[in-house]
Amino acid sequence: MKLVSKLSPTDPFGGILEGQIADLAVFGGWAYLNSWKDPDCKRGGVYVVDIRKPRKPRQATFIPALAGNYHGEGAQVVNAKTEFFDGDLLAVNNEYCADVDRGGGFDLYDVSNPKKPKTLVQGFGDYGDEGTLTGDTTAAHDSHNVFVWQDDKKLYAASVDNAEQHDVDFFDITNPRAPKPIAEYDLDEMFPQIVDQSAFGDNIFNHDDVVKKVDGKWTMLASYWDGGYVKLDVSNPADIKYLGDTSFDGADPLTGLKPPEGNAHQVEFSGDDQYLLAADEDFSPFRAQVSVAGGEAINGAEATDTTTRIADLPGGQLGPSTTFVGQACTLTGGDTVPAAPADDADPNTEDIAVIVRGTCSFEEKVNAVKAQGWDGWIVYNNADRPDGDPLLTNGVVVSGSDLPGVFIRRQDALRGLFGITSGTDPAIGTKGKDVTVATVFDGWGYAHLYRNENGKMREVDSYAIPEALDRRFASGFGDLSIHEFAADPNERLAYSSYYSGGLRVFSFGEQGLKEAGAFIDEGGSNFWGVEFAHIAGKDYIATSDRDYGLYLFRY
Repeated sequence: MKLVSKLSPTDPFGGILEGQIADLAVFGGWAYLNSWKDPDCKRGGVYVVDIRKPRKPRQATFIPALAGNYHGEGAQVVNAKTEFFDGDLLAVNNEYCADVDRGGGFDLYDVSNPKKPKTLVQGFGDYGDEGTLTGDTTAAHDSHNVFVWQDDKKLYAASVDNAEQHDVDFFDITNPRAPKPIAEYDLDEMFPQIVDQSAFGDNIFNHDDVVKKVDGKWTMLASYWDGGYVKLDVSNPADIKYLGDTSFDGADPLTGLKPPEGNAHQVEFSGDDQYLLAADEDFSPFRAQVSVAGGEAINGAEATDTTTRIADLPGGQLGPSTTFVGQACTLTGGDTVPAAPADDADPNTEDIAVIVRGTCSFEEKVNAVKAQGWDGWIVYNNADRPDGDPLLTNGVVVSGSDLPGVFIRRQDALRGLFGITSGTDPAIGTKGKDVTVATVFDGWGYAHLYRNENGKMREVDSYAIPEALDRRFASGFGDLSIHEFAADPNERLAYSSYYSGGLRVFSFGEQGLKEAGAFIDEGGSNFWGVEFAHIAGKDYIATSDRDYGLYLFRY
């Protein structure tokens, strides 16, 4: 693995902030770096970088996102030719970072001249309720990913809907200045065979989509989190058909734990279409168990991105007393959080604030209970959620907090902690049962290799970098989860962005996944996106580092 060059864009904001850069696209000697959310919600957009001379990349311009929006997983450029458009088309997703009346969905730009991009449409997407893509609002549902492909004279976009159970949305963008809605689908409702055993947390939703023509059919791979990877015939987006899916049944193939972690995050076809290269993202290397005095144990998920883990507490556990404190939205909702009991000076006992999800961010909730002297927290789901009552296993993010805590299901909190069967929240200040919260190390996210076949697609191999399965690397070394794959179109090689694990190269086949190369920059890496690129007659691997910008490699 040889580093060719790297570039940290500076225009128009100055230096890159920690975690600012997201996904990237590469096309025709140009790279497009998504600028993710920042604390002030001002930096959303796309950095355009000239890489026609790979040793000397140069920033060309910046495309700002709509106010209050940012781009994340979705970045793609295609050459399209339709009745209404002839040129290079950039598609990016939109997610909100502020309360605004326009945005979400996806943006389309004409980048035929990358130095002077032209806006075709911004913030187009699902404006309706469950089951429909149309509505009266000007703000579309925010979208985690967008993917574009051309079928003869038609140009289509698939968009991941963050707001609904119908989270696979299709649009006709043949005229990219005036997209038209086609249909939206809830895959686990439409194809219940994909659910199987599910996985730890039973959190089933669409995260990422790719589409490729395979054996004469336009074939989608949908990464459906704990539902696994789903293969669909989308030749007619108005009438999609099930082709196959993977299963998380049985024990975790690398840790032996039951149920397995799950978290189907991103998947690619191999260059020869014989295999699927899949990435299960997992930011939390522990799973939690809440033992209730006089009751049954409850599965829990520890918060990610905290500076104090439960495993590092005295005795490696949190507890025992619990008290319901409401939503704890002191800033957003004007809530009042009751003060914790006086400290008993015993390091082995903690007072836990039990919080109901909703209205404000996890950070706001945790900061509010910390200010009132609580030692830890348990968050459970609010009522009547469209996604049911999932265990949020990979999204309880309370950045920088030193207050440990876990997430549990609503039914487990009400019945297990408070003995409530009516489904209503307890009164603020209600004492719950004593608990002991402990954690089990289950590693970081890792890779799978599946055969591309119809029906239940069989797994050939699983792979994690050694540090991801070593408890000594559970904290203090960054995120050691896989993020995504890019397949080499010419041979059985794949390139993977592995966050703090750097860039990894794999060979693969019936012999399994074999690591064939790696790169971690001096001082560390934090790679998000990865793309294979052919520039000036040579093959390159382009990656996006969340804290820096663009890297170019040769292998």
